[in-house]
Amino acid sequence: MLSIRSFARTAPRSVSRLTAAAIRRPSARPVSLLQSSWKPTRTQYAAAFSTTTIRPSKAGESDDELVAKLDSEIQMENEMTDEGGIPTSVKDYLENGPFEVIDTPGQEEVVLVRQFGDETIKVTFSIADLNSIDPEADYEDRAIGDEEDNINQGDEKNFKVAPEDQIEEQEGEGEEEQEQSFPARLNIVVEKAGKGALAVEAVVQEGMVVIDNVFYYADASHAHGKTAEKVHERQDLYVGPPFSNLDEDLQVLLERYLDERGINAALALFVPDYIDMKEQKEYLRWLENVKGFV
Repeated sequence: MLSIRSFARTAPRSVSRLTAAAIRRPSARPVSLLQSSWKPTRTQYAAAFSTTTIRPSKAGESDDELVAKLDSEIQMENEMTDEGGIPTSVKDYLENGPFEVIDTPGQEEVVLVRQFGDETIKVTFSIADLNSIDPEADYEDRAIGDEEDNINQGDEKNFKVAPEDQIEEQEGEGEEEQEQSFPARLNIVVEKAGKGALAVEAVVQEGMVVIDNVFYYADASHAHGKTAEKVHERQDLYVGPPFSNLDEDLQVLLERYLDERGINAALALFVPDYIDMKEQKEYLRWLENVKGFV
């Protein structure tokens, strides 16, 4: 399933040129300072009304072509969706995961909610992480990696490799490519009534949860608030040091704390696949909306 698409295709555009008659305009004669100021001049007045009938302009000539292209894209996306189906990680998590998934059509963010004892846990992620990936940068990184591999293998080209080893190496490379995924950010809020909230910033990739920051807010509204007022209030609060600056044992215990609440490897596998699936749905919805508009 294609996750990243190129929507813009450049095309040469014709540029209108000025006619020779429009370019060759007689320059105005200089007014002599000796001319009398009372010399009458003729003034042209625009007509106060027009008898010309206003006709509605025709639809754009490219409309039909654009609609046909949108139909083609919609058909292709539907075929890809039917062939790919729901990823196994997504299906398993939706059936067995501890979180309720709140996915609003047309919105970039997805929210996971659950109760854990007297805590309310809310996890938010967005398909914007997928759209922000730079495919050119990823291609350059892969090219550099391939070049380094070729250099490292230059000294080993005279060694013979058994066919069995070649098969195992190829299978290992295929499995490694399948396991690779893009990084997705998680905003996690663990809230207790009357005790404030912990706000955790983390990244999931390749089945791992990497914590960036753990903040504490005495007022839970600061952990959830997105208004300019709340953002301004948060700027003056001390909410904790960077996670990497904490004692290593404390880091491990905080990771275990989140793991017990469902912020674990299963979630780390689920989120990128769900983002990929949702982006596919939203792109298809966008195509249909644009087609309906045109």
